[in-house]
Amino acid sequence: MAPVYLDNNATTPCDPRVVEAMLPYFLHQFGNAASADHAYGWQAREAVDDARSQVADLIGASPRQIIFTSGATEAINLALKGLAEQATAGHIITCKTEHKAVLDTCAYLETKGFAVTRLDTDTSGALSPAVLEAAIRPDTVCIALMYANNETGVVHPVKAFAQIARQHDIPFFCDATQAVGKIPVDVEADGIDLLAFSAHKMFGPKGAGVLYVRSKRLGLLPQLHGGQHEGGLRSGTLNTPAIIGLGKAAEIAKQEMATDASRLQALRDQLEQTILQQLPGSKVNGGGERLAHVTNLLLPYPDVEQLLLSLSSQLAVSRGSACAGLVQKPSHVLQAMGLSKTAAAQSVRISLGRFSQQDEVEEAVQHLVNAVRSAVPAM
Repeated sequence: MAPVYLDNNATTPCDPRVVEAMLPYFLHQFGNAASADHAYGWQAREAVDDARSQVADLIGASPRQIIFTSGATEAINLALKGLAEQATAGHIITCKTEHKAVLDTCAYLETKGFAVTRLDTDTSGALSPAVLEAAIRPDTVCIALMYANNETGVVHPVKAFAQIARQHDIPFFCDATQAVGKIPVDVEADGIDLLAFSAHKMFGPKGAGVLYVRSKRLGLLPQLHGGQHEGGLRSGTLNTPAIIGLGKAAEIAKQEMATDASRLQALRDQLEQTILQQLPGSKVNGGGERLAHVTNLLLPYPDVEQLLLSLSSQLAVSRGSACAGLVQKPSHVLQAMGLSKTAAAQSVRISLGRFSQQDEVEEAVQHLVNAVRSAVPAM
């Protein structure tokens, strides 16, 4: 029997409806969407346009504002480097709990002469709008803050951040990879200028992502050259099957996210309650508004890496981001929230998904509890 999969923040399985929508574009409608002289290309282009509309509809955007990429990491690089390079120098504001795709891109821009301010959160993982406003400088060229944290599920007050950015005439970029498809995201209502997300976090395929760009007036400079695809911002042959899958995943998410969130929050809350009750000394990392399907738990166990390896035949959970590197270190997110390296190394992220069932989750959690109890005699 396969282990119970509880690592949906790392990636989600493709919804079968998504796979069904993609299959024709591998086998029969395999044309290049940029081929303008025959029906194969026209069919592919029409399908991509339909997907663009589905994605735009999910986030309250116009189809012309949607740029397809290979994933959120590429979209983040295009947004941050594309803004920075047209400014040539200046100051960028981000947060210490951002995903490595943002933090590493900002670190790269530092080597090119940009100054970067990395804001602190409080111990719950929350970032105050007042802290953001106090960090703004006359030469600030970009504010880059995520919608929801990938390790704790903490949801930030994005609308307040965007209002501050707008008041100071600074472009606001938001990594919404964990939020889109899980909670309502409306780029217009939220006031977001640039937003990135990925198909494989919302039951779509790997290899397709999105950068929403509010206006060409942002002056974004392309990072890939060689064909002027995607409005001149992202050259390269479009991954048509994956884009079709992304569009279908977006359509399903819009229809079902509220129902999914309600069910998963009840299941997540039950999971937390069981662990907190049965493992004295455990605690939830992160507070305030959180994504419904995510929990990050500090466990009374000295070696969580060994614990997870010992349980690998029963359940699949993680110690943090799948993008932190092949050799994982204690979470930078948890340490930024004030946890010691030791406490961060004792923490696990459990993330449920659309296909998580109550009985299998209960069974997996009991395996986790029993493993901790057997290794810690005082339990």
